[in-house]
Amino acid sequence: MNSDYNLLVVLGPTASGKTSFAARMAAAFDGEIISADSRQVYRGMTIGTGKDLADYVVDGRPVPYHLIDIAAAGEKYNVYRYQTDFFEAMRTVERHGRLPIMCGGTGLYIEAVLRGYRFIEVPPDTELRAALAGKTLAELADILASYRPLHNTSDTDTPRRAIRNIEIARYYALHPEAGQPLPPVRPLVVGTLVDRETRRSRITRRLHARLREGLVDEVAGLMRAGVSSDDLIYYGLEYKFVTNYLLGLLTLEEMTEQLNIAIHQFAKRQMTWFRGMEARGIHVHWLDMQLPESERIAMVRELMTGHQTE
Repeated sequence: MNSDYNLLVVLGPTASGKTSFAARMAAAFDGEIISADSRQVYRGMTIGTGKDLADYVVDGRPVPYHLIDIAAAGEKYNVYRYQTDFFEAMRTVERHGRLPIMCGGTGLYIEAVLRGYRFIEVPPDTELRAALAGKTLAELADILASYRPLHNTSDTDTPRRAIRNIEIARYYALHPEAGQPLPPVRPLVVGTLVDRETRRSRITRRLHARLREGLVDEVAGLMRAGVSSDDLIYYGLEYKFVTNYLLGLLTLEEMTEQLNIAIHQFAKRQMTWFRGMEARGIHVHWLDMQLPESERIAMVRELMTGHQTE
């Protein structure tokens, strides 16, 4: 398919049908999925994160996917790693001669790719911090100015902030590759839109289905495997509430009710983020998921090939 776009993005809140739709488009457009979900990166966290791997089989044929099950449960995967891993996966898909299709609901991860800001996790430099300890703010400001222009006084309003900014500036000076621009992306961004009541109904049904499928057993198994309760609570939503149930802090009924409410609130926050992305200049073509799938795929095809005017 001839197109000026080199990336198709399918974003949307939880329970909006984005994964199955993205897989359908991957089959239609000869694409591969690159997940943009901050929790689906973890191995052993399948039911609670809604990996729904069956969705990646379309008409009996598997759709290749990336950035799922790439980290051990208990790790702290983050946006820094995601940005690096995403572009590596994108290069892999392009080498296959296929269309990269980003699919997910983690707005920070999506925006980290689309807006082109390089995220580098600068490690602490204990030797540098020791050498700077005790210096005045004026001295720290002079040191920071030797690395880069001072754009505002907030860079050096406290010794701690000034030292951290020097640490970051020094890291970039010693690692010039960290400041290199990211590979260019020319994305077409589509959003999966469902009405509020439909989304709420789907969330509740899906939660009860996951409980039947063994969500509690999955979390208990992670705990037996050595993943700490603190780490599971850190992952939020299903893992937080089920862990609290297993620790005896909630009854099954309390856990189910509170988790259901939390997922609804999470979906609302996702939509708030996506609307914020639009305000920050990322255009999202929202698709009514009540339309027949064939119509939605045709609409995306028209947008990809530039045959549709707005």
